[in-house]
Amino acid sequence: MLSVKSIKDNKEYLKEYFKLSSLEWGEAYKRDDFEDIIDKRASDVLNGTNDNIILVLGLFDNDNFIGFISLFKYDDNYDYTPWYATMYVKSEYRGKHYSKILNDALLDECKKLGYDRIYLKSELVNYYEKFGAKYIKNLSDKEKLFFMDLKR
Repeated sequence: MLSVKSIKDNKEYLKEYFKLSSLEWGEAYKRDDFEDIIDKRASDVLNGTNDNIILVLGLFDNDNFIGFISLFKYDDNYDYTPWYATMYVKSEYRGKHYSKILNDALLDECKKLGYDRIYLKSELVNYYEKFGAKYIKNLSDKEKLFFMDLKR
């Protein structure tokens, strides 16, 4: 049975979240102290010393962690807030529309938190638009800035 739940207070799921995020988008996995870095990042969220992460939702099939999505307060390079961030589904589960489940859960939580609009950036073409993202501008040759209106 599929379920979406917050993983912001679970160290083991947070560690997997940071590992997968680093493998997909970061460079920390190349370092010798990778496990220490991941442990510190998870501890920072649990201890409240990471003020950027608003929420992290995990998608589960029973107890099997399938993927995640998160909402950040800010992106270091841009002044928009909040940021729809790090949607990820493990490769063996792709093609089953699980990203839509994660997207819908994040948007519902954002509405509950009182947000009218959230922002995201992506190099993907015609992907986030199917979830309702609206184009704002190009950030680089490949990356574009979008928003999602939550006042529907």
